[in-house]
Formats: sequence, structure tokens, C-alpha cells
Amino acid sequence: MSDNSSVSKPTARDEAALQPPVDVIEDASGITLYADLPGVPKDKLQLQVEADTLTIEGEIDLEMPGGIEASHAEVNLSRYRRVFTLSKELDASKVSAEFSQGVLKLAIPKAEHAQPRKVEVKIL
Repeated sequence: MSDNSSVSKPTARDEAALQPPVDVIEDASGITLYADLPGVPKDKLQLQVEADTLTIEGEIDLEMPGGIEASHAEVNLSRYRRVFTLSKELDASKVSAEFSQGVLKLAIPKAEHAQPRKVEVKIL
């Protein structure tokens, strides 16, 4: 899996988005990806897998109560976007996702042909 965010030329849509920090853990069964998306409600989170591309997008819900205006804001963009290229060893059709307290967890298993397998030894 590779991160396309620094490889491809950013479009106007890409430039207007924050890149969420992501941790990727790989084991024999596949990869688990954790993306921090604080302020994104579940209904404004979008995941898309198309061919070998995984896209994570989310809109931040930062409404100020009762017409109050922030005097200082460190987050001035209202959306996250990150794009990854999935390796051929991963089975993109079996991606599973969980979202809890602003952290997105994606599990992407390895394809059957890339899974480790035991070979039976026959005694002759």
C-alpha cells in the first residue's frame, strides 16, 4: 500500500483538505489502517475503493453555538482527504471499517494467493 498524497499532483479539491494522520500495521493476514479524523461525524465520512485506490474523505463538523465566532482557530479547513494505492497482494473487495471516537479502523486482508499457507509433507 502506498500513500498517493505526495506522489500525484494535487488538484484544487486536494489542496483544500487536511491529510489525516494514519498508522498502518501489517501482519500475515493483511493490513490494519488507523486514521485520526477528529470532528468528523459518521454521516460525513466517506470511504471509496475503486480498482487499486482507497480514498478516505470526511467533513469536519465545527459549528459554533449561537453566532459565536472563534477568535483563534488552528484548523481552518473543514475536510480531510487521503488517497492510497493498494498493492495487488490485498483483497480490496473485503475491506471492513469501524469508526469510533474520531478514529477510523480499516482492515484489509491479503488476497488468497498472498496468504501464507502450510504445505503438507508426505512420507513415502
